[in-house]
This record gives sequence, C-alpha cells and structure tokens, in this order.
Amino acid sequence: MASESTYVRKGFGLKAEVQGTLTADYDGKLVDLLLAREYTLAAGDVTIRLAKEFGFCYGVERAVEYAYQTRLKFPDKKIYLAGEIIHNPHVNAKLKEMGIVFLKPSDKGFDYTGVQPGDVVILPAFGVTIHDFETLREIGCVMVDTTCGSVLNVWKRVDAYARDGFTSLIHGKYYHEETRATASQVEKYAGGTYIVVRNMAEAEDVMAYIAGTFPGGREGFLQKYAHAASPSFDPDVHLKRIGVANQTTMLARESLAIGEAVGQAMERVHGAAYRAENFRTFDTICSATQDRQDAVNALLTEPLDVMLVIGGYNSSNTISLAALCAEKVRTYHVEDANCIDPVQGTIRHRDLASGKEVSASGWLPPTGPLRVGLTAGASTPNNKIGEAVTRVLQTRGVDPASIA
Repeated sequence: MASESTYVRKGFGLKAEVQGTLTADYDGKLVDLLLAREYTLAAGDVTIRLAKEFGFCYGVERAVEYAYQTRLKFPDKKIYLAGEIIHNPHVNAKLKEMGIVFLKPSDKGFDYTGVQPGDVVILPAFGVTIHDFETLREIGCVMVDTTCGSVLNVWKRVDAYARDGFTSLIHGKYYHEETRATASQVEKYAGGTYIVVRNMAEAEDVMAYIAGTFPGGREGFLQKYAHAASPSFDPDVHLKRIGVANQTTMLARESLAIGEAVGQAMERVHGAAYRAENFRTFDTICSATQDRQDAVNALLTEPLDVMLVIGGYNSSNTISLAALCAEKVRTYHVEDANCIDPVQGTIRHRDLASGKEVSASGWLPPTGPLRVGLTAGASTPNNKIGEAVTRVLQTRGVDPASIA
C-alpha cells in the first residue's frame, strides 16, 4: 500500500467548503418539487411519476465530492483522473472545466506518460486494476481513491476466491472499468484465474462445458472466451472450483440466477457434496443498484403510458434500469434533456437491442391524459433529471414555469 502521505481514501475534510458548488452544479428545483409532492407532478393532463430511488447514489456523491475537494486542496498542482469519475458526460465535463486531465486507456491500463512524482491522480468510483495502482505507486504521485465501497466488497470476495484456489466467475462486462479492476484482484495469488460472462447465455456456455456438452470442446471455448478470461485460464482445470461474483451494476435478478444455475450444473455433474465443497456464490450487487431496481419494479405496477430513463449511454446501471422497464412499458433511455425536441416532437434514445442511438417521432401522444414514469441511473444528477422533465412538459404544450 502507498504511504499515508501519498494515498488518500477519506477526502480532505473540505466537504462544507465544496458543498455550495456541488449544489449549484447538480441540484434541480423540479426534482425537489417532485419529492415534495410525493414523487408526483401533475400539470394539465400530464402526470409524471418518479421512482422513489433514483439518481446519484452515495458512492457517486462521494466520488464527485472528493474530486471537487481535491481541486480545492491542490489549486496549483497537476491533477489527473484515471478514466471517467463516473459514467455521466455532464459530470465529467465539469471536472474537465476545473482543469482535471483525463488519462487515456492503453493496452495494459492507462497511459501515465507525463505523470510526475508529486502530481495528483484521482482513482474513479469504479476503481483501477492492480497494475494501474502499482504503476502509480511507483511514480510516487498522490493518489485520491474514490473507489466505491460496494466495489471494494466484491474485490474482497474475488480475493478470497483466488486465495482459496477458486476461479472467479464474474457476471459483468469484460471491458467495463469496474469488472477489469475486479478481475485483476486474482493477480495477488499465483495461479489466480477468472472468467467474465455477460449474461445467462454465456453462463450457459460455462455450464455446458462443465457437463461436457460445449460444442467445439476446449479449443472452441478458449477461442470464444479468451478476451474475457485470465491469460492462464484453462477450462479443463479452472472450472472445477468456482466462486461467483458480479459487477455491482448488473441486473440483480440475473446475477442471482446465474449463481444458482452454475451451482446446479456443478451438482448435476459432480453431486451435492462436491458442490458444497467446490462452489461459492454471494450476492454482490450494491444496495443502491438494488434499491433503484426495486423502486422501478414498484413504479411499474402502476398504469403508465411511457417510461423515461435518464443516464449515460455507457452507464451499466442505467442500461439495467431501462431493460427492466422495457419488459412492462414503452421505454426510452435518454442521455439527457437534449435528446428530447419539444418543437419537433422527437426523441433520440438508446435502442435496447442494438445499443445505438436512434430517433423516434410521435413518442408522446399530442392530446389526452398521459402518465409518464421517470427514473435515472445512479450517476445522473438531479438538474439533468429536471431538465428532462421540462422537455416532456414542453412537448405536451405545458409551460414548466406555470407549475407552482
């Protein structure tokens, strides 16, 4: 571990000093009004219902606040950020305006060319890999660590799996910053291994290999998953003992289902006693992700005409929320209010199937009673939620200024 003078995990005690700026940059009056009116805003024949858990979570608030504290603490130092602090373009743009330099990823981590001893590097809420951490420690810069506590809990599980000789099967996106950092925890132990599965379909490939039914055998499996597994991973060796973990922002029910299904697959092949000895699983979905998914499920029990989900297109937890909503009601995942054009009556949104931004017209009926459900990912600030509400009302000809 880096020394106390070059490693900061608990901020600089400047919370009060930066609070006014944070409030000005991210608070939203329309969201305050929604909260005051029991998550409901009625204007004309439009009713907007906000999920009871939404937007910035504690981990995100902490990461953003620490970045602001860092800038205030070191007004004259060069400050870098390892990637994005969170997956929200507006928050990241604010940090760039403050003179914080975003380090670019490279093949083995981030490109630290130019980072000097005494410079400051902020570690994002997702965390960084062991390679990145050790590189920064060797440089001798000041590290401000904003890694989310929920992410650290997953790291502890993966660390324990590797220590005890289990392969970590991680439900996540292999390219996501958090999953890369989580997977790297196995490097603490000689022979530590991992494999990342994106969804139940990929988990079924693992189960098929355990059962001896995967088409293509060992070489076919390695060819398909080489990009998502540790370099030394061998399915003939490393699927004998498995510990399941997950990226904290995945769909909770799918993570739980994958863990149970893989355990059952091992039991079918090897028996219950073998499973008890050689399989482990823990629910490592963070509480904020779970709370937002539960709140959306509760909102979806109400009659809604359309659901609006606000958050970055690369925000995993926002994508999960949109997927949940789309199962029950017509859903649009927008990055921000600029995606909604009240004059043309159009909306740009992330298509759930392709992941690409598409445009739709006539997404709201021009007249008649309308109930709009609303939620936002854990990296979406309140002012961006409020701006989207404004555009929805304007699309229906309602002046937001008329709402008392």
